[in-house]
Amino acid sequence: MAAEQSRTAAEIATQPACWRKAAEAAEDASGALPHPGERVAVTGCGTSWFVARSYAALREAAGQGETDAFAASEFPVGRSYDRVVAVTRSGTTSEVLHLLGEVAGRVPTTALTADPDTPVVGAADRTAVLEWADEESVVQTRFATSALALLRAGLERHGGLPAGVKTVARAAVDAERAVVQPLPEAALAAEQWTFLGRGWTYGLALEAALKMREAAGAWTEAYPAMEYRHGPIAVTGPGRVAWLLGSLPKGLAGDVERTGGTLLAESDCAATGEGALDPMADLVRVQRLAVALAESRGADPDRPRNLTRSVILG
Repeated sequence: MAAEQSRTAAEIATQPACWRKAAEAAEDASGALPHPGERVAVTGCGTSWFVARSYAALREAAGQGETDAFAASEFPVGRSYDRVVAVTRSGTTSEVLHLLGEVAGRVPTTALTADPDTPVVGAADRTAVLEWADEESVVQTRFATSALALLRAGLERHGGLPAGVKTVARAAVDAERAVVQPLPEAALAAEQWTFLGRGWTYGLALEAALKMREAAGAWTEAYPAMEYRHGPIAVTGPGRVAWLLGSLPKGLAGDVERTGGTLLAESDCAATGEGALDPMADLVRVQRLAVALAESRGADPDRPRNLTRSVILG
């Protein structure tokens, strides 16, 4: 008899449909999303901060305006922005609510959340509610990627994505592959994982490493791909994996090979003849790996150690 699927795994599998809904929702939310030329700051905590980092890099690369990303607890409230965008699944995160209170009346604010009945709806000037991407799981998966999909679709509507970045519709097709593809054997068998990204995919690499730590308590790290060779490569070796989300820098494959470690990169997906996965879809594979690793270690991915669904400070 097959084991019952975890709640986290079930939510991971819904992402292709969620991303398509996000692309549709971007039209209704277009007034709340940053417009070309605005100087924008994006903020959140944990996973939401990594979504903010990815979006900020993607928006700047698209030429739509200067965009910074900060953890809500480290936000420089003295800086001048045309808009602040806050990402918070629960809508109750203390640091986000405190920040929105500090900038209220000075800077237009937009919040992306999953629940229309939480404090952030009243704290922000505008909100985009992704109810269909809400989760029961403590570990975020589909809300985070759906929020990024909505922001990404907003860039499509407001002037276009950077060269080489797929539309959300095409990314959703890749996600359909990512939820069913066999996971790489080397990744399943590894003892350590280092995730790498470039530009907007560095935020995805940070999120990939976080998912592995949260769900499975795994030893993971994350770096910009070009910085990896400036020290962090020392951790790579036999039985250890470097997983690149996005394009492969020249010479990196040879460097990893010389360590005795295994490099997983877009070429591994392209080798199937179906083309390389969108980096956001590749993150889905890492989410699945985190669940598989947790279960193989006897851990419950739905009940990670030391974590709650929302951080509310006293």
